Amino acid sequence: MNRRFWSIIMGFCGLAALILCAIPAAAQMQEVKPKPAMYSYVANWQVARENWPDMEKMSGAVNDSLKKMMDDGTIIGYGHDINLVHTEHDSTHDVWWSSMSMAGIIKALDAARGSTDPHSVALNTAKHWDEVWVSHYYNWKSGPYKDAYTSYAEYKLKADAPDDALKNLSEHLVVPVMEKLFADGTVLEYEIDVAAIHTRAPGIFAIVYITPTPEGIDKVDAAIRDAVKDHPLGIQAFDSVTDSSEHRDGLAKSDGVYK
Repeated sequence: MNRRFWSIIMGFCGLAALILCAIPAAAQMQEVKPKPAMYSYVANWQVARENWPDMEKMSGAVNDSLKKMMDDGTIIGYGHDINLVHTEHDSTHDVWWSSMSMAGIIKALDAARGSTDPHSVALNTAKHWDEVWVSHYYNWKSGPYKDAYTSYAEYKLKADAPDDALKNLSEHLVVPVMEKLFADGTVLEYEIDVAAIHTRAPGIFAIVYITPTPEGIDKVDAAIRDAVKDHPLGIQAFDSVTDSSEHRDGLAKSDGVYK
């Protein structure tokens, strides 16, 4: 979906001079700094199609408990997604929540587990795994969203990539582009995530955004193209710092809310 365009834009993280040339001068003037850590817990399920209605019921029950967690300030957002592009290895459904502390993540996990049916056929027969991410580059619009679209692009830095590769990528390239899209309403939320708990090899990071309409996906792609159209060396630079064999994209239909 966004692999080619994000690959181009991310390639400049190894070329400091080109990073500053890859975005408009006005965007360069907007200083980007890391924000306080935002943690996100994602519970993934690969559910047989006949059990999808039961997953919808489960999501509703979990959302009720997470609403209480958001009302008291424990978490800052929650929601659930249904995968639109299925493979034999990926989830069909997920439930997530975000907090400004790991304590908030764990408290919400206890509440979510307490709201699920331990005898659920859908849950007990599904392949299941969890992930915990942390982001220092993000933004969100307060309020609920329904039938939106979440785009997810995952990459892995090579072992010899510069220590500041992701920092430069975030501050000089991705955040300026996403903030412009955020300001005009194309994007409701975005984040650049790394693993907070390493259940897989280190070096993996993800760029995630939520858009309220299908047209928003095209607008994001167009904005990325506009930002990098004059820099064909981007792909080569990107290949020098990332392992392309580890790249994955995802697209989901999403309901959720942010505080």
